[in-house]
Amino acid sequence: MKPVLFYLGTFPVRAFGILVALGFVFGMWTAARRAARLSIRPEKILDLGPWLLGAGLLGARAMYVLNYWEKDFSGRPWIEAFQVWNGGLVFYGGLVLAIFVGIWRVKTTGLPLWAVADCSAPSIALGHVFGRFGCFFNGCCFGQPTLQPWGVRFPSASGLPGDGPVHPTQLYEAALNLILYGVLSGWFNRRRFDGQIFAGYLIGYAVIRSFTEYFRGDYSRISAPAAGVFTPGQWVSVPILLSGVILYSYLRPARSTVRTLVP
Repeated sequence: MKPVLFYLGTFPVRAFGILVALGFVFGMWTAARRAARLSIRPEKILDLGPWLLGAGLLGARAMYVLNYWEKDFSGRPWIEAFQVWNGGLVFYGGLVLAIFVGIWRVKTTGLPLWAVADCSAPSIALGHVFGRFGCFFNGCCFGQPTLQPWGVRFPSASGLPGDGPVHPTQLYEAALNLILYGVLSGWFNRRRFDGQIFAGYLIGYAVIRSFTEYFRGDYSRISAPAAGVFTPGQWVSVPILLSGVILYSYLRPARSTVRTLVP
């Protein structure tokens, strides 16, 4: 755990912010390179970047503030709700808002919506790898106590209930997202229709998130209506998974309609 990497004078340079920024840069770069293979001008993809970044941060922070208002923000200075550099983002909130803003921008620029979505989908997983490493350095999104040899210890000041080893859930999800990136990137070369890779991402990430949530220890499971069966992240994964399945079934044609890849 190392929330602050170094100081520029008195200004703290935080690991979380640096890693999220790196994830965004590498994500946009790989998406633009993939777009060129579909004869989509890479700069058109890069032009979407500021909109997607802004929507992602806004949605992720808004969902975090709403979920943790009583615990982290009630009775405290309101400005803290905007201090994203300290951590406190909910990925699903950012994903959903970025999807809607992305659809709007792609439609207004006349780009092929589902082809752009396919170019972007593997890069979302890649960017998330960096984000989860940021969580690890920040000490958030930690796991439940464990006696496994790969358990990690965070400083007692990190807010953990005790100082024993816990599951490194941030690293679990980073590794699984890296695998998802590799699978989707390889699948991109063999896709049969526009939207196939994006739908695959929704399905794949929902499964990954549902799995890693079982090891999370930074929030309690919801007591109703499933009597403590699902975590909040698993509840959100259900509509994400269903959306991916429905989208895949809806877009899938009787025969291949995919754009020809440019070597």
